[in-house]
Amino acid sequence: MFQIRKANPEDTSIIFGLIKKLAVYEKLENDVITSVEELRENIFVKKFAEVLIAEENEQPVGFALYFYNFSTFVGKPGLYLEDLFIEPEHRGKGYGKKLLIELAAIAKEKNCGRMEWSVLDWNTPSIEFYKSLGAAPMEEWTVFRLTESEINNLAPGK
Repeated sequence: MFQIRKANPEDTSIIFGLIKKLAVYEKLENDVITSVEELRENIFVKKFAEVLIAEENEQPVGFALYFYNFSTFVGKPGLYLEDLFIEPEHRGKGYGKKLLIELAAIAKEKNCGRMEWSVLDWNTPSIEFYKSLGAAPMEEWTVFRLTESEINNLAPGK
């Protein structure tokens, strides 16, 4: 039996484990520098993000981590999907689509004008999956990033 539920603080170790599995899949395992404690603080205490847990027979098989942004042009909040991951052995069962449907329902409930996420350009299976749902790549946009080190260099002493 499959179900989706909102994560709670007791799920933080599960979330961390799934993040590490996602990082391996994305060939970014060395980029995971967070900890269970930091995730618990930032997700469940400071509430910077929310998490849905996907379960099969009450066992976690995936997750979606999201937060809200705001579109000045649309004048509404947007739901930003930071990560969606289903364990490889559980793919092909429609679980990723069910997570996206649940996220779309949340976006609709919150009156979001957009729902957005990024995908690695080599991840053809995910790109094709997202396109099949009606999502369109924003090829005219480039994502920029400052890491913590660059933030500190840009705002020293603040």
